[in-house]
Amino acid sequence: RNVTGVQTCALPIFSWASYGVKRGIYRLLEAFAGHAAKASVMTSAIIAERAPEAVKAVADAGHEVLSHSYTMDVIPALLSVEEQKKNIERCSALLEKASGQKTKGWLSPRGTSGPDLPRLLADAGYSWYGDVFDDDLPYIQDCGGGKKIVAIPLNTDVNDMPFMKYGNPPKSMLEAFEENLIVACGKPGAAHMIDVTVHAHIFGRPRGAYYFSKIVERAAAASDVWIATRAEIAGFMLRQYG
Repeated sequence: RNVTGVQTCALPIFSWASYGVKRGIYRLLEAFAGHAAKASVMTSAIIAERAPEAVKAVADAGHEVLSHSYTMDVIPALLSVEEQKKNIERCSALLEKASGQKTKGWLSPRGTSGPDLPRLLADAGYSWYGDVFDDDLPYIQDCGGGKKIVAIPLNTDVNDMPFMKYGNPPKSMLEAFEENLIVACGKPGAAHMIDVTVHAHIFGRPRGAYYFSKIVERAAAASDVWIATRAEIAGFMLRQYG
């Protein structure tokens, strides 16, 4: 009875999450159209198997497709070194086949990497990863053997997941972004990174996508804001400091 109950409860969750590749990602891509703005799209590699057309749509629109492990329950921190290598190879091959572009970045589910992952990613040709929370700005990590990788912090201050969890209206995320801009503008000449993160199955719905488009519009209208993919940020860091 317990097993049956778990399965029954899980089915709506699968359907809820499937909204992302069926409708949500396309609505979010529309938010970038007309603003010359590009995004880094965290993609579980299983999507490249089940909905390759969604991955291709992201890449064809000029956005970065980055690896989000194979599935949300494939956690690098819980894998052996050999298992991590195989997971990286598997994800890279699937995403590159579906997108037609080189996979340069990695962000583990919930940022859960172990101490070996940065070196393994650098060995595999990745230029950046995002499993760090210890700084405000990107920095370069030395992986040994002459290999370097850019660590780009994941900031959850403008993230749709907390807004969804605690019942806040989507408009609150626009307000959070505006407040971050005010803080950044209060220190002219200093670099700031505002990390805007939305999930295709959460803010890909009409009301969320509406306010997300307002964030993109506001950022694109600011002359002192660089809307960059994480691959572009990594390239800048490596050219300047690598």
